[in-house]
Amino acid sequence: MRAYSATDVGQKREVNQDYVYCNENPVGALPNLLIVADGMGGHNAGDFASRFCVEGLVSAIQNSSEKTVIGLIENAINDTNEKLILQSRQQSDLEGMGTTLVVATILEHIMYVANIGDSRLYLINDEIKQITVDHSLVEEMVKTGELKKEEARFHPKKNIITRAVGANGKVTADFFEVGVKEDDIILLCSDGLTNMVDDSEIFNIVQQNKDNLDVAVQQLINKANECGGKDNIAIVLASDI
Repeated sequence: MRAYSATDVGQKREVNQDYVYCNENPVGALPNLLIVADGMGGHNAGDFASRFCVEGLVSAIQNSSEKTVIGLIENAINDTNEKLILQSRQQSDLEGMGTTLVVATILEHIMYVANIGDSRLYLINDEIKQITVDHSLVEEMVKTGELKKEEARFHPKKNIITRAVGANGKVTADFFEVGVKEDDIILLCSDGLTNMVDDSEIFNIVQQNKDNLDVAVQQLINKANECGGKDNIAIVLASDI
């Protein structure tokens, strides 16, 4: 695997509440680990939530005796959710904090994915395909036919999410298993990218730089900022080679 990651504060925010983890080497029983978290909450609470969640998740995975990939990730998410809620109860300035989460690991050309909230994972080859499903109000509106898919990115309520780590005592992640080939590229990102840059532009940038994923990461950030940079931007690009 080759993987690159970066975050950027964007053009409008003063604090970067996005946090990434990108490890091509084994983490506990997992052969590699990729994570993007997008925190929410006043003052520094969102920044704290995303960092605490990612660090807690990595620690839980490293110390787990669970053998199955999905069971390992699920247990780590539940453990981290409980600790984040406890932290918010102990510090009044962190009350109401939470974070989205998208996690991926690749084992023998099978990618295991978990997501909570509206941070996304895409699989890119000769097309771009969103693997995760947003846990958001506008996604629910799309499902019920109240809103067209192409209208969702510009809807005024697009930032309202329906699931987050730290929001409730019990959190439920969606899990996906996807076959990946050697030329496939995996993109994990926060909505600071996808709200600014549409999927076709993301696809073109990645395709043009598929041999230099570090360049692709920076060009995606630049494009999001050129389009307004209204939020923090977090990106992980990886290829299973």
